[in-house]
Amino acid sequence: MMKKTTKNKKVLFIYYQNIKPNGVSKVLSNLCSDMYRQGYDIEILFLMEPHDDFYPIDQKIKKHYTDSFANRYSKFATYIIKNFKFVPKIYNFHSYLYDLGSHKVLKKWLKINHHHYDTIVSCWYKLSAMLAIDKELSKKTIAWEHMSYTSGGIFWNKTLRPFYQNLKAVVSTNIPGEKHYLKINKESHTIYNLMDNEIEIQSFIQPQEKKNIISLIARLDPEKNISEFIDIITKACLPKDWKVIIIGGGREEKKIREKVANENLNSRIELWGNRSMDEVYNLLKISKINCLSSTEEALPTILIQAMFFSNVLVAYDCPYGPSDIISKENGFLIPLHDKQAFIKSLENLTHDETLLNNMMKSSFEETNNWKKEKIIQQWKKIL
Repeated sequence: MMKKTTKNKKVLFIYYQNIKPNGVSKVLSNLCSDMYRQGYDIEILFLMEPHDDFYPIDQKIKKHYTDSFANRYSKFATYIIKNFKFVPKIYNFHSYLYDLGSHKVLKKWLKINHHHYDTIVSCWYKLSAMLAIDKELSKKTIAWEHMSYTSGGIFWNKTLRPFYQNLKAVVSTNIPGEKHYLKINKESHTIYNLMDNEIEIQSFIQPQEKKNIISLIARLDPEKNISEFIDIITKACLPKDWKVIIIGGGREEKKIREKVANENLNSRIELWGNRSMDEVYNLLKISKINCLSSTEEALPTILIQAMFFSNVLVAYDCPYGPSDIISKENGFLIPLHDKQAFIKSLENLTHDETLLNNMMKSSFEETNNWKKEKIIQQWKKIL
């Protein structure tokens, strides 16, 4: 009976790519692989030319590719960002042009193929908005929201997101998001992100097996607020045997590297650039504290992963994800931009070994709330 009710449900997930470290690509690969093993007929459409998967996806899952960069609007967007970086706000202009190209490519592909699928799951708010304005496609589309509901500015947030009322459902990755979208679409739900099997089987890592490392793993983009985190480390009175390791690349990588060098912090802060997930996990295995300084999030999966690897969490209480994850048992939720409170938390943890060790233990114990069985059941109910 289960095989009949699930196998006949053909579901198409849509996202941009799976070629580099990216939170959405990560949870997409996990969810699709697990739902396929649950008996669902899963396929994925990537808006890019064929590429090798950065995050492993079950090999039996069929993948489609349509190159959004080949559209003339997207080509022009690439041209202007390459040649006119010095122009103020040029990135916004580039983004709107690329989004227009993506919309045209996606619309063309779905016009031919959408009738093959019972449900479409859009993995990014811009794609969801594009589908929401289509009367036919919206009825079978679920918006899987991975950013704050305030993301996108007036055009996306105020102009297009109200069309979410046409969608089959909206899945938010945090509770504030669900509450917001319930005002637009009564089929709005909170479903947290799946962890992969390697995470699920982790056992507690004893403090003596780790090193005195503070880790931060994020894109070096403006919303991740890495420059402010550098300021925090500069002013924090940390023991000399502690160091900071940052994994990630992005638009501000050059700026961040220059700042670390100019502040003479190379001995305290190591910038590793983009790394594989194995290297990310290896860092979390040896670090004791994991930080996040973002000004906006949806559900920062890295904080959950860090808990499974026995890290204490310290993060800004930004809209809207960290507050769903951080409690007094697993870390410190810092008021946004309160650098002094962030500094104090890091100083308390690094100077009080008993406090740190106890919180590492209780942080790991909190992972019982993030096991995948419950999350899979929620997705099965919606699909």
